Amino acid sequence: MTDMTSDPRSALRAFQELLHAQRVWDVDLPAFDAATAPRTPLPLFHAWFAQAVAARQAEPHTMTLATVDGEGHPDVRTLMLHDADDRGWHFATHSTSAKGRQLTAHPHAALGFYWPALGRQVRVRGPVTACAPDESRADLHVRSTGALASALVGRQSEVLGSREELEHASDAAWDRARAEPEADVASWTRYVVEPREVEFFQGDARRQHVRLRYRRDGGEWTRELLWP
Repeated sequence: MTDMTSDPRSALRAFQELLHAQRVWDVDLPAFDAATAPRTPLPLFHAWFAQAVAARQAEPHTMTLATVDGEGHPDVRTLMLHDADDRGWHFATHSTSAKGRQLTAHPHAALGFYWPALGRQVRVRGPVTACAPDESRADLHVRSTGALASALVGRQSEVLGSREELEHASDAAWDRARAEPEADVASWTRYVVEPREVEFFQGDARRQHVRLRYRRDGGEWTRELLWP
C-alpha cells in the first residue's frame, strides 16, 4: 500500500481528484408537485419516509441533530429518529451527554434527513422539550438488549482511558441488560423537537430543485416555495 503521507501534495491531489469524480443522484429522481402537498408537514414527512423505505434507502431513520454549546458554537451528530407525531420529532440520549447538556442550556435544535435514493432532504427546526421520566423509561425498554446495554454503560462523550476499559464496562452492561431487561438508566431522556419550520427538498437533475417550507405562526402553518 502506498504511504499517502510521504508526499502531502500528491495526497491532496489524489483526494481532490477522487472528490471531484463523485456524482450526485445518479438515479431517476421522483417529481414533487408542491401544490399537492398537505396543509401540514407531518403527513408529508410520513409519506416521504415510507417512500424512502420502499426505495431501499439505507437507514432512513437516521438523522443529523444540530445543537449549540455554551459558547454558541454549533455541534452536530447522527442519531436515530424514535417517532414523529403531533408533538414533533422524537429522539433520545443521556441528559449527561454533550448534546444533553447543550439542550439543557439551549433547548433549540435542528434536524436533517437525507435520502439520496430519492434525492430528498427534510429539515426540521424548533424548540426542544425533555419528556417525562416515565416516557423516557418506556422509550429505553422498548428497544433492543444492545440498546439497553449501551445506555447502561453511560458516560457518553467523556474521555475514554483505553479500549480495554470500554470492553470491560460493555461486557458488564450486556450481562446486566440480559439479567435485568427492565433496568433503569436515570440519565436516559427522550426529547421532542417541536417544529416551527419544516422544509422538504426534492432534488432535480437540472438543478431546478423544489424546496417547500412549512412555517408555523401560532397554531397555523404557512406554506411557501424557496429558491433552490
